[in-house]
Amino acid sequence: MSRTEKATFAGGCFWCMVHPFDQEPGIIEVLSGYTGGHTENPTYREVCYGKTGHAEAVRITFDPDIFPYQKLLELYWQQIDPTDRKGQFHDRGDQYRTSIFYHNEEQKRLAEASKEALEKSGRFRKPIVTPIVPAAPFYPAEEVHQNYYRKDPLSYGNYRQNSGRDDFIAKHWGVKKNRKQLQETLTPIQYKVTQKKGTETPFQNEYWDNKKPGIYVDIVSGEPLFSTTDQYDAGCGWPSFTRPISTHRIVTVADNTFGMFRDEVRSKLGDSHLGHVFPEPSVSTGQRYCINSAAMRFIPKEELEAEGYGEYTHLFNQS
Repeated sequence: MSRTEKATFAGGCFWCMVHPFDQEPGIIEVLSGYTGGHTENPTYREVCYGKTGHAEAVRITFDPDIFPYQKLLELYWQQIDPTDRKGQFHDRGDQYRTSIFYHNEEQKRLAEASKEALEKSGRFRKPIVTPIVPAAPFYPAEEVHQNYYRKDPLSYGNYRQNSGRDDFIAKHWGVKKNRKQLQETLTPIQYKVTQKKGTETPFQNEYWDNKKPGIYVDIVSGEPLFSTTDQYDAGCGWPSFTRPISTHRIVTVADNTFGMFRDEVRSKLGDSHLGHVFPEPSVSTGQRYCINSAAMRFIPKEELEAEGYGEYTHLFNQS
């Protein structure tokens, strides 16, 4: 039987803190709620007024043998502005503060080491002010707030885009592109596809008929994007997938070029053009991600651990 642990993070609006963790392997549950205050069983309205001392937070139940706490910390830092004491993005007030709530001494040690490493990295000019404090009673939020990104994706998307969070993440965590360097490190077709929205030739690209198990990562940023567990032969001559590993790691943009109505797929941090997503009634998800081989690097399952993607080995161990 697998063991589980809890992790609790505050990072501003809890709607935006569920999606990044929710679809990762080893994540059992991501619950929105309130913690760190003095009022028992607070309501959303009470917390929003800032009178309870609570912060909006998420409590994550996870399998540390699959997705270690260190990986959660890495993902957490990429979702927040750790230099802001007074809220997050356009949500102001102590109820939107950042905090890491540790559940045991090992989590405390790892969180402090992770914070110190971030400070030394020089990624942010201002001091890292996110506190690391003991876990307090956690009160689940009302049902309407649970998995909000799934329940109302349009409202969630509009809120997130207008909040300034994604712009901040792209600025501080996105790939700083040097076109000359990219032209030197990428092949001509890789550069054409990822940087100029090109398309490679069908049936004459590296992965369209790949049968080996593994995952595909962004050729520029290394972000894990797709798994062969979701790959299928759509007959189009390009790698096709029913879903990404996590929808949080991709961005879709309306694309009406060539008189067509479709959605372009880009990587979130690499900002690489990957391909397009189309409606596909014949598959369970109702979508087909048609992706250029040249936009990705394939990592076989037996090399995942050595390449730093060990948590995704679990995708191939499921019955």
